Amino acid sequence: MLEQRLQEWQVLEVQLLLEILRARRDHDPLAGQNRWNEVREGFTRSGPRFDDQMPAIVECRFNGFGHTNLALAIFVSGVRARKYTLWAKETLGRQLDGRAGRPFKVGGGAHSEKPEEKSAGNLSVLRKSGRAVVILKESMAIEEEVLYLTELLRVKVYDLKGRDIGTLRDAALVPLIDPVRLDRYLVGAGPGWLSIRYDQIESIGPDGIRLKDERLTPYHSDEYMLRMVRDLLDQQIIDAQGRKVVRVNDVTFLKQRENGHDVLHILEVDIGLRSMMRRVLRGIVPPATVRTLQTHIHPHSIRWEFCNILEADPQRRVRLNISNKLLEDMHPADLADIVENLGHEDRQAIFNTMDSETAAELLSEVEPGIQTRILESLKAEKAADILEEMEPSEAADLLNELEHERSEQILDEMQPEEKEEVEELREFREDTAGGLMDSGFLALPEDATVAQAMDELKRDEEILEDLHSIFLVDSDNKLRAIVPLAKLIFAAGDTPLKNLASDSLVFVQADENQGRVAEMFDKYNLLSLPVVDAQQRLMGVITVDDVVALLRQG
Repeated sequence: MLEQRLQEWQVLEVQLLLEILRARRDHDPLAGQNRWNEVREGFTRSGPRFDDQMPAIVECRFNGFGHTNLALAIFVSGVRARKYTLWAKETLGRQLDGRAGRPFKVGGGAHSEKPEEKSAGNLSVLRKSGRAVVILKESMAIEEEVLYLTELLRVKVYDLKGRDIGTLRDAALVPLIDPVRLDRYLVGAGPGWLSIRYDQIESIGPDGIRLKDERLTPYHSDEYMLRMVRDLLDQQIIDAQGRKVVRVNDVTFLKQRENGHDVLHILEVDIGLRSMMRRVLRGIVPPATVRTLQTHIHPHSIRWEFCNILEADPQRRVRLNISNKLLEDMHPADLADIVENLGHEDRQAIFNTMDSETAAELLSEVEPGIQTRILESLKAEKAADILEEMEPSEAADLLNELEHERSEQILDEMQPEEKEEVEELREFREDTAGGLMDSGFLALPEDATVAQAMDELKRDEEILEDLHSIFLVDSDNKLRAIVPLAKLIFAAGDTPLKNLASDSLVFVQADENQGRVAEMFDKYNLLSLPVVDAQQRLMGVITVDDVVALLRQG
């Protein structure tokens, strides 16, 4: 029905109205106004256009518990104005209790003339000077309410007859059932605790919890529960949006009426000064007074969808449905900063649950000392899988930092081809060109053509990621020429590669020290440098990324 109405009236996208609802916060003027400003700025940049006129959000005022004053104006030119009289009333009907109020007045300039006004429910349309102002009237009560964990802890729980049966001690999600809805409320009653299901509650608020069903059961520890006090409050989590490790001071819930009873959904975790103030004043100052005082402090919170819970137990991670997807989507360098600030068990948990390719990229960015501790903590099979995804030279360096017995355990778990490459590189000292080089290069015969080179590149597309040049070798594998990869783009297929070779042949021997290697990259402006043995036979290549990593460590 809503979709049909939208098509009929060609209204502005409902997304804006939903953003308005999201803009209100915990009946808190300052926080609500800040959120509204974000919505306004975002919509002004990306909102839908009609007749090349940008919709303009004019004003939104937040003032007190349960009510939000909104004034919204959308300027639209031409005949389309009359089509905005109805505006997704069905979307707002269940969430807004509209009460007649004064329309927002637009004053001055072209709008000073008396407008023609048409109303529909909570909306008014003012037409004047060939333009229209669509207005969402003021003074609308919002049924949704925000509650804090610190407000709810120790509140009394009442049975159907209004008798006090205990106090709330904790609450829990069951993520495998619902990732955001509080499913259980744990009530301290005498020497034990009772477990109350969400659908046994009639109402919940700072003044108490009232039941609609008294068939309660004793609480027994459940590994499928994520408890707010035990598992979240005062614990470290990862803020995937802010890319940092934070400590949880409080939890914010959104209260909604579902099937005639109150339900809480976790909205965000609070990490700032406001949440600390709520905890300090809990039980000393009434919740309403605390809310008034906190309006003078800027909110600092993380929306629940951007929170990554840290759980070292792999079996419990599965039971709690904890995923690393948010972390895997981050840049490895940002994630490395986070990992370096975690404890040993949390680091181990992250690497154990990541795919090997992502874990390899992350391990490459972590500080050397932490790299070895991570490899020592992982099972040999997992460590081998990660090292196989890394550059052979880097894998060799890491293995050389481990105890001999441990490195041999990991090598035994590696695939034969990767193991052979790494073992060859381990023979070179870490501070030499041989210790820096990788075996990921493309070498072709001296008489090869562009077409043959392109065929080789198509067979192994992964090599393209770090490939800058193609090396030409003779029958004894001696380096004869270097062809920049970029020259292949405009060359004909039958062109001999040696015709595209660089004028100078720059290379380094495997036993050259790393300082000299860095100097050569700087002197010749190199992207890659071939490494040869005493007979000038090609052994490997050093890339500019290797040198940058070397300088960063130094």
